Amino acid sequence: MATNPSLVSVETASGKFQQTVRVGKHVFPADEPVSFGGEDSGPSPYDLLLAALGTCTSMTMKMYADRKGIPLEGVHIELEHSREHVEDCSTCSNDDNRIDVIDRAITITGNLSDEQRQKLLEIADKCPVHRTLENRIDIHSTEVRP
Repeated sequence: MATNPSLVSVETASGKFQQTVRVGKHVFPADEPVSFGGEDSGPSPYDLLLAALGTCTSMTMKMYADRKGIPLEGVHIELEHSREHVEDCSTCSNDDNRIDVIDRAITITGNLSDEQRQKLLEIADKCPVHRTLENRIDIHSTEVRP
């Protein structure tokens, strides 16, 4: 089978939740933490989601800085996922009025002006994964029989 860097495959592995993830030539485990009944042999699904957002954010900021000649030395991002109850949510479509929240703390290093820092934070919100997560997402599943 030819490797396609945009194709991700996941299959069950040993253990209660362990999975083997293949992305192009990269192969790595995914699992749940021990506290959720897994063996913590790899990142959890939400860890992977946060990693996608964090890496895309940092890459987008670096690409913008390079293109505009901004002396960005580095970006460090910490992300956390939670669910919050929404009071008086008029647009909530879920029954329990809870929304998923991602907190993203961005540390920018370099000899930058306040204006450059502000622009980089604006650019962070324009990374493709950020935009995808803010959009409505339709997921289409089909069964493939061997």
